Amino acid sequence: MGASKSDLFSESQNEIALLAKAIGHPARVAILHYLHASNTCINSDLVQELGLAQATISQHLKALKDIGIIQGSIEGTSICYCINPEKWALMGQLFGNFFGEYSNFQKTNCC
Repeated sequence: MGASKSDLFSESQNEIALLAKAIGHPARVAILHYLHASNTCINSDLVQELGLAQATISQHLKALKDIGIIQGSIEGTSICYCINPEKWALMGQLFGNFFGEYSNFQKTNCC
């Protein structure tokens, strides 16, 4: 979706697309699972947990942080990351509403 065409879609549709893109990589989903389970994390823990290079982990963390799904704080030479509860709740609401629209979906004769 080109940046110039985003005005053709609703705010909700644009937000869902951005969030889906941000979590659209299995490493990012694994990072979110790990952060959710541990409720906090030091970057090096993720390298050991996921078996990916530090630079790769950092790129995925940056993508998640840029959209606001995670937040981090610097403590000395380490960065501590956790899930941003406000953004997490918004994601749940947006995706829940989106999928909920089809909860009464009935099978049709569609291909």
